[in-house]
Amino acid sequence: MARLLLKNAHVLLTMDDQRRELAGGSVLVDGNRIASVHAAGEALPAADEVMECAGQVVMPGLINTHHHMYQSLTRAVPAAQDADLFNWLKALYPIWARLTPEMIHVSTQTAMAELMLSGCTTSSDHLYIYPNGCRLDHSIAAADGIGMRFHAARGAMSVGESKGGLPPDGVVEDERAILKDMQRLVETYHDPSECSMCRVVLAPCSPFSVSTDLMRESAAMARSLGVSLHTHLAENDDDVAYSLERFGCTPAQYAEELGWTGPDAWHAHCVKLDDDGIHRFARTGTGVAHCPCSNMRLASGIAPIGRMRAAGVNVGLGVDGSASNDGAHMLGEARQALLLQRVGFGPAALTARAALELATRGGARVLNRSDIGHLAPGMAADIVCFDIGGLDHAGALHDPVAALIFAAPVRVTTSIINGKVVVRDRELQTANVGKLVARHNALAQILVNG
Repeated sequence: MARLLLKNAHVLLTMDDQRRELAGGSVLVDGNRIASVHAAGEALPAADEVMECAGQVVMPGLINTHHHMYQSLTRAVPAAQDADLFNWLKALYPIWARLTPEMIHVSTQTAMAELMLSGCTTSSDHLYIYPNGCRLDHSIAAADGIGMRFHAARGAMSVGESKGGLPPDGVVEDERAILKDMQRLVETYHDPSECSMCRVVLAPCSPFSVSTDLMRESAAMARSLGVSLHTHLAENDDDVAYSLERFGCTPAQYAEELGWTGPDAWHAHCVKLDDDGIHRFARTGTGVAHCPCSNMRLASGIAPIGRMRAAGVNVGLGVDGSASNDGAHMLGEARQALLLQRVGFGPAALTARAALELATRGGARVLNRSDIGHLAPGMAADIVCFDIGGLDHAGALHDPVAALIFAAPVRVTTSIINGKVVVRDRELQTANVGKLVARHNALAQILVNG
């Protein structure tokens, strides 16, 4: 198999167990895995292709643990610009009810292109609405076509307004059909092997849109099939109030009672996770997808990430849906994580390197993977390169690693996913971005205008 050598990085940020930062470092890719990592001055192995990385920070690919990619079709919709979570959802549910299979495919590739150009190499996507013949298969095919490592989350909504839920009755599904489709998707697409490019996740949408039975049964199915679990939890005060009134317990208590804790489960947002919930998640190894931009956009609050990390909770980053963030730049999300924690908890609440760790090793732990998130021999060859020689980083080379977070976020110069170069010289190699955006915009107009 082809061997690729990335050499002479300004800094090779390994994120390995020793957190080594190697000035002048190099890394050899053999096939789809990292073969070796080299400090400056070491003899370098032969390779089929050599990339000169002077003036660049070379690091593990970033990992996005929460997204709704179809929502890139409804960015900045006027009716939802100034709403909190529940009112935002109510404004958008009727629009999303018009989604088509082509819209799912095109929006998934558009969202993935944006992520890949921002340094993301692995992403989860939580698709929980399936009108007009839409299936998770359309997202999986899109990911395969563009070359992104993918955790496809089979979301679902089953409790509509008539039964006390938030979504309209017209966008919910029958629970037997949901469980049957979950099993079909796992049996068809889930690859549990190391360096897998596609894993399937069972992901009922939220406590306010699915039943207790579906939460419990999907957890049991996930354990029997050996796949992970994902949902939204404790996103804002209304979310907590709904759990207390409907279930008589906090969101974290509800999750644990139904089998939704453990290293194979992770929850998006957790802005309002209390100390008891933090303890439960830490004790069980349950993960959290922190989505700072979305939490600010919807005025949900500031998640207590410092307390979570101090307690031992696994925390990764998520850009969340492009209609609650309106952008999906993973390096930018890490920057916002740092800034928001400092707004809430002081200047030492999160360091630049800790923010980068959330976006790499933290995301790998949340997705229950040991083959991505840092650079070391045997790891999957997911590597990104950021050029720090331009205007955005002028005067910031005193600490080029921290500069990735403190300075304005930039696009990658190179991105390698599973050993394949998918971004070269800042250009995506696996899709025509211009044509993709043009079709995406046309479909967005059709969707929103009805």
